[in-house]
Amino acid sequence: MSEEKTVKEIKEINIALLGLGTVGMGVYKLVQRRKNELPRKIGCCVKVKKILVRNAYKIRDGVDNDLITDSWDEILSDDSIDIVVEVMGGLEPAGTYIRQALEAGKNVVTANKDLIAEQGHELLVMAEEKHCDLLYEASVGGGIPVLRPLKQCLTGNNIDMVLGIVNGTTNYILTRMTEDGMEFDEALAKATDLGYAEADPTSDIEGYDAGRKLAIMASIAFNSVVTFKDVHTEGITRITSTDIRYADAMDCVIKLLAVGKQEEGQVSANVYPMLVPKNHPLASVNDSFNAVFVHGDAVDDAMFYGRGAGELPTASAVMGDVIDISRNLLQNCTGRVGSTCYRNLPIKPLGEVKNCYFFRLQVEDMPGTLASISSVFSKHNVSIKQVIQKPAKKHGSELVVVTDFVKENDFAKTLDELRTMEMVYEISSVIRVYA
Repeated sequence: MSEEKTVKEIKEINIALLGLGTVGMGVYKLVQRRKNELPRKIGCCVKVKKILVRNAYKIRDGVDNDLITDSWDEILSDDSIDIVVEVMGGLEPAGTYIRQALEAGKNVVTANKDLIAEQGHELLVMAEEKHCDLLYEASVGGGIPVLRPLKQCLTGNNIDMVLGIVNGTTNYILTRMTEDGMEFDEALAKATDLGYAEADPTSDIEGYDAGRKLAIMASIAFNSVVTFKDVHTEGITRITSTDIRYADAMDCVIKLLAVGKQEEGQVSANVYPMLVPKNHPLASVNDSFNAVFVHGDAVDDAMFYGRGAGELPTASAVMGDVIDISRNLLQNCTGRVGSTCYRNLPIKPLGEVKNCYFFRLQVEDMPGTLASISSVFSKHNVSIKQVIQKPAKKHGSELVVVTDFVKENDFAKTLDELRTMEMVYEISSVIRVYA
């Protein structure tokens, strides 16, 4: 890519697509759909010049076969290609391709949350050194603009919290459990039938997908590197319809939340199910929709809401990045915004994080049971906010306890001791409460 291009000389921006799956096809469609408008919007044409696929001989309806190639070197060596759009996913070979593209002076757009969550800082530093753009809006929140506002529009703030529902599969499952009274397995099966859940849904239902997205958001919001390994993740597989009913009785809903906070010179980044009060804006985010809630010292509260996945919503975010880079190319100012992680804040250990808890116990129905259990709470500095006692279905009683804020370590010790007590038959569920 020649550095001698001027605004007048650039008539066309050429892009190469790496991958032609759901998102890649969406990007291709959007480029074709907007080809007559883009010259007016950005000052030049945008054209897909090459598409890298595994099988170059497969017929793809609606795609010019002359664009198809299975040779990465053909794209890398083409100086006329200005932007490489990586929508393959996975760490490799995507990581190698992006590094080589940046080394060759090509700008990059990626939707690869796995790669950015683990190696994003390193890649951004490399892009900055090469005076190239590396943009990745589509890696979080599908079509919702989240990362650019965090990195640019809100950069005048000191952001101390980023809180989100960032996985559509789990949100759909919890919505069906809440609205239709389904158990987890039934709701997962329905999500699979509708295409919301993959054949192997582990990454979604165990919170890994949300954890990767939180690492990306937290790094930008708190200006300090957070990688996926820094994020504690828990999924929704243990949530039951009974928990959902109790939450409703407490005027709450259960959501899988990605919770990032900057406090006391540390960053905490955790993903887990939480009871969310119905009056909180995130409580009304249902089905496959995503939302991210941000708190800054200047803006106060802000929320971003929309489609979190899908062919065209995700392609919309990719196209936004392509257009942003195209404008930078026209003005010879690529590489304006690189890594914004100028701090080196430590990750707060999970045990030091404070949360409120909701949990259910099956206990012996005898005088003194509640007093004995309460003494364990007191011993470990756990303050009880609410206790509900009901007859159990089989024998004994069911205790539902809601705590005040408590350190995770202290609460874990409480649970460990409760499990050793003969009067405690079972700890049926443990869910944090957003407060």
